[in-house]
Amino acid sequence: MLEGKNVNLRVMEKEDIPTYLEWINKPEFMGEYLPPTQWSRAEWEKGFEASPFEPKVFIIEKKEGSKIGFIIHFNMLHPTMGKLLEIGYGLLPSERGKATALKLLS
Repeated sequence: MLEGKNVNLRVMEKEDIPTYLEWINKPEFMGEYLPPTQWSRAEWEKGFEASPFEPKVFIIEKKEGSKIGFIIHFNMLHPTMGKLLEIGYGLLPSERGKATALKLLS
């Protein structure tokens, strides 16, 4: 676990999967620029485990333990540059623009 002044960042555990799926299945959470998707737990687990992109998900938690978002990184294969690491994140709409999110691990 990485501990900051305002929030902690930890590896996603099995018990986090329902919350994570709730987030990624909500268009208002994922934003207007991503196509809306709907994943069941079985579909997500099957795809995640078999993914050639080697994804890793981390949960962002406030100090008192409430989950406010996630960070994910995964490998992409670019046609000319080879293997690249891509990083993405999602925050609860109510947490966006706050100092806690901006100062993740300061």
